[in-house]
Amino acid sequence: MTLNGKHALVTGGGTGIGLAIARALAEEGAEVTITGRRQEVLDEVASDRITGMAMDVRNEENVVQVIGKAAEARGPIQICVANAGIATGKMLQKTDMSFWRDIMATNLDGAFLTIRESLRSMLATDWGRVISVASIAGLRGAPGAGAYAASKHGLVGLTRTYSEEFMGKPYTFNALCPGYVDTPIVERNVASISERAKLSDSEALQLMVDQNRHKRLIVPEEVAAAALWLVRPGSESINGQCIEIAGGQV
Repeated sequence: MTLNGKHALVTGGGTGIGLAIARALAEEGAEVTITGRRQEVLDEVASDRITGMAMDVRNEENVVQVIGKAAEARGPIQICVANAGIATGKMLQKTDMSFWRDIMATNLDGAFLTIRESLRSMLATDWGRVISVASIAGLRGAPGAGAYAASKHGLVGLTRTYSEEFMGKPYTFNALCPGYVDTPIVERNVASISERAKLSDSEALQLMVDQNRHKRLIVPEEVAAAALWLVRPGSESINGQCIEIAGGQV
């Protein structure tokens, strides 16, 4: 168990990719704090090594308070996984400021706050890993997803910048950029795409599947495996990278 004694924080850790990463880290021996907006969801997946703490990444005061309490309870955060995010789309002329700001506040502001506050305790240690969960939309545009793609491009830029800012120190910063993953987000997007594009649910799902180069949905455990690689010994020189998990070249 290579992560014994390490405290990991995973935002959006109650479901989907976040939960898969949290469980993978716990299996490697880490003590994992997962966060999300609903405590009852976190409690359902808690275990001996996984503890849930309700937190809204859009709220700076709440993030400062909760991450501070997590570090006090379980020691300095040495693995930070900024995963919390929302993935909904609207065409340009239907995108109002309320919709835009909600996505930015969650996907970009929330990741910034999570990383900043996690670093407060991480920098007092001699080892740390920061992983942001971005998207292939953070590397290219996506029709009908201007706000989402912009937020993920911003997250990639943030990750690369911090890798430069802490260059030469024992901390690395990398972004995971998955394609469409088989999570509740995809299920919700099926309904949204069906309504917008006047398609059946199966046709809407196929549109997403076809965006992955190998023509299947990615399973969350595949993303978790990439996260484990970035925290295991031998990953020290992987820094400032965007790891594409999309079944082929993006």
